[in-house]
Amino acid sequence: MPGGRLTQQDRQQIALGLADGLAYAEIARGLERPTSTITREVMRNGGPTGYRADLAHRATERRTRRRRPASPAGSQAAALPHGRDAEAVREYEELFTTVMMQSGLPKTMARVMVCLLTTDGGSLTASELAQRLQVSPATISKSIAFLESQALVRREPDERRRERYVVDEDLWYQSTVASVRSLTQQVQIARQGADVLGPGTPAAVRLENVARFLDFVAESLARAAEQAREILYSKVETTPGGTATPSSDRG
Repeated sequence: MPGGRLTQQDRQQIALGLADGLAYAEIARGLERPTSTITREVMRNGGPTGYRADLAHRATERRTRRRRPASPAGSQAAALPHGRDAEAVREYEELFTTVMMQSGLPKTMARVMVCLLTTDGGSLTASELAQRLQVSPATISKSIAFLESQALVRREPDERRRERYVVDEDLWYQSTVASVRSLTQQVQIARQGADVLGPGTPAAVRLENVARFLDFVAESLARAAEQAREILYSKVETTPGGTATPSSDRG
C-alpha cells in the first residue's frame, strides 16, 4: 500500500471521486490509502462539497512550510503526555475543528471547544487558551461568551481565584436541554403565526406542519437525553482482552 503524503495527482483523483458521488472508502481503495487519510484530507480542505484539488495541495504545502521551523529537535512530541504522537494529535484537532465548523460553529469558537475537549483536565484559563491557540485574550473572551450562551462551556474559579473554562459530562446534557428549549420556542412562534395568518390558509398550514414536526423532534430529543444521561457518568473499563465496556460511576 502506498505510503507518504498525498500527491497532487492523488488529490485530483479525490476531487473526481467526490464529483462522482463516491464514498470515502471507495476513493481510498482506488488510491490504496486508508479511509481515514481521505476523510481527513477532505474535511480539512473544504468538505465534500467544497474540496478543490489545487487549493488543497497549496494549503498542505503552506502548512508544511509553517511547521518546519517549529520543531527543531522534536520538543513538541516530547512534551505531550501519555506518549501521544504530536503530528497525529495536531491533525486530529484540525479535523475535529473542521467538523465542528460544518455543524455551525465559527472557526475560533470551534478551536476553543476542541482545545478544551482534548485537554486531559477538561478545563483551561483564558491565558492558557490564548497561549495554546495563539490568539488574543479578547478573542478568547468573545468565544467563551458564545459557547456559554449555547451551554457548551461553564466558568468556575480555581484555588487562585482565576476563572477556568470547563467542559464536563453534565454540559452535554445541559446543552441538549437548551436545544429542546429553543425548539419549543420555535414551535410556539410557528403556532402563533398560524393563528395570525388565519387557520386553513396555505401559510398557516405550512407553519402548523413545521410546529408539529419540531414539537415531535423536541419531545423525542428530551426523552432521549433523559434516557441516555447515565452514559455521561459511566466510566469505560478495559478488559484483559482489550475490549472497552462501560460501567456506571453513580450509585
